[in-house]
Amino acid sequence: MTPDSPSLVELDADHPGFRDPAYRQRRNQIAAIALAHEEPSPVARVEYLPEEHQVWREVWKNLTPLHQQFAAASYHGLVDAIGLSRRLVPQLCELNQVLGPMHGFQMLPVAGLVQARHFLERLSEGVFLSTQYMRHQSVPLYTPEPDVVHEIIGHAATFASSDFCELNRAFGRAARRANDDETIERIARIYWYTLEFGVVEEGGQRKVYGAGLLSSFGELQRFDCAARLRAFDLEVMAATPYDPTHYQEVLYVAADFATMVAEVKEWLERI
Repeated sequence: MTPDSPSLVELDADHPGFRDPAYRQRRNQIAAIALAHEEPSPVARVEYLPEEHQVWREVWKNLTPLHQQFAAASYHGLVDAIGLSRRLVPQLCELNQVLGPMHGFQMLPVAGLVQARHFLERLSEGVFLSTQYMRHQSVPLYTPEPDVVHEIIGHAATFASSDFCELNRAFGRAARRANDDETIERIARIYWYTLEFGVVEEGGQRKVYGAGLLSSFGELQRFDCAARLRAFDLEVMAATPYDPTHYQEVLYVAADFATMVAEVKEWLERI
């Protein structure tokens, strides 16, 4: 299979890049880089195109004021702590040089979505499996799948926090102990409703710590008025399916970040 093979990366018919052959070829090229990676070699660089850097800048222009308004205190300062550029798409190899000495996390490339068990188990090793491709330039503020914007702005920054790192590792350990797919699904749902789409109360206001919200301009500006905000209940969350292809209809609000971390870790330790 060549890097330009149309079958290397499959896009749904409603994907913004589905009818764009140049975008599909670019996705295949970046996927091939990920598939060629062998641990423990450093992650190979992706030479991002000018239009991909432009999307990155456009995202930051729109996200910055929303982060100031809605990001939880647990997230504030983390972007600057790891020195994220707001002009150029960061390289995973360079991020790893910063993240590793902090709390031992590294980001390794994958061509696309991976199975929940594999993704979660690697967290126990301090490994976050990350895509490297950029969303389609026609819709810079939206992506139907996790892209480099989501992975780096939403997740990489949190690996500068010991609390976030400890919680990610706890998810990984729980996944390794899981004996069946049903248990993995329950763990994945808790991950989704916390580290991806988590909300907390801060000073009487609802703030966001979940990567899916922090990296989505469209969803971040509407979460507190368009989604159904429910009380934090881990058993309910573990039993509630989610749809990753649309804005979330239900979000769960924790009393505060520290309480969320403690309760989730306790729940995971019982798995």
